[in-house]
Amino acid sequence: QVQLAESGGGLVQAGGSLRLSCAASGRIRNYEMGWLRQAPGKERELVAAINWSGGRTYYADSVKGRFTISRDNAKNTVYLQMNSLKVEDAAAYYCAARRADGSSWYLLTERKAKWDYYGQGTQVTVSS
Repeated sequence: QVQLAESGGGLVQAGGSLRLSCAASGRIRNYEMGWLRQAPGKERELVAAINWSGGRTYYADSVKGRFTISRDNAKNTVYLQMNSLKVEDAAAYYCAARRADGSSWYLLTERKAKWDYYGQGTQVTVSS
């Protein structure tokens, strides 16, 4: 079992940057990892994902070119660097993990499968 703990959220002005971190209690090298967000009144959406080796990444259209997901398997940590933040990026951000297998990457990025584990979330607020 993997426990995830996010950190790095906060208040930032539009155009600013934040770096979110997700520390896992166990080894994540066999897990696909992702960041999802949920704004009030909206459904949770996949923002970015990275496969078990770090060789593949996925980004939602709304964050492409602004957000970067990365992972350090030696530290069991995943990061989300968020630049050029917009008011519409404000949300609770959740780290998620799913054990990797032959189809997990496709299923996750096509929204056809659920993540196995979620963290408690960290709030990002963007002021105009």
